[in-house]
Amino acid sequence: MKYGPVVLSAGLTGLLSFTFLALAIGTDYWYIIDVNKSNHTGPKDLSSHSGLWRIIEGSNRSSIISSFTANMSSLSETERQILGLHKVVVIVLPLSLILLVLGWIFGLVSSLACSPKLLAALASYFLLCGLFTLSGVSIYIKYSNQAMEEFQWIVSPENLVFVHVSFGWSLHLAWLSYSLEVATGLLLLLAARITQIKGYYNSGVAIAML
Repeated sequence: MKYGPVVLSAGLTGLLSFTFLALAIGTDYWYIIDVNKSNHTGPKDLSSHSGLWRIIEGSNRSSIISSFTANMSSLSETERQILGLHKVVVIVLPLSLILLVLGWIFGLVSSLACSPKLLAALASYFLLCGLFTLSGVSIYIKYSNQAMEEFQWIVSPENLVFVHVSFGWSLHLAWLSYSLEVATGLLLLLAARITQIKGYYNSGVAIAML
């Protein structure tokens, strides 16, 4: 394989991973609660969807998820654990986004330098970014499951029959970003290997000409 197409592919997957993660963090379709309207007689739409920062209830009501400003003394131990998980998520995923920006900048320098060591180090860096993203998404799933378990204690089993919960496309974008981060790391490892082999080949040619 040629060095140029591999590096360009790594740059493209790195850029896409940043784009998808930025969209995931900025949108509000991580978790969706859909209430069967045909079985609901009240005036309000009880369906909602939420992101990392806010919850959208009905058609136009929204509320901020205030995990950092909540009064912890008035909450139960379970509620504290849920807010603690949310705090971790909103720290880890934006941090992963920042690391991707830095990685893309370092990647441009490494690709121009054609250094196997720099490319291998950058590959490890992107794999580390993927680990951050994977950790953030996994913790969010745990946070959502615990929040749903708490919700089930509040709502009667009869009403739960009409409630359908699911993860939304924002979460799927985060998963896709993770996959692309791993792909970027593997492509950079391949680029490092190609550069290393090319260096050995050039050295062998130079020795043979002496």
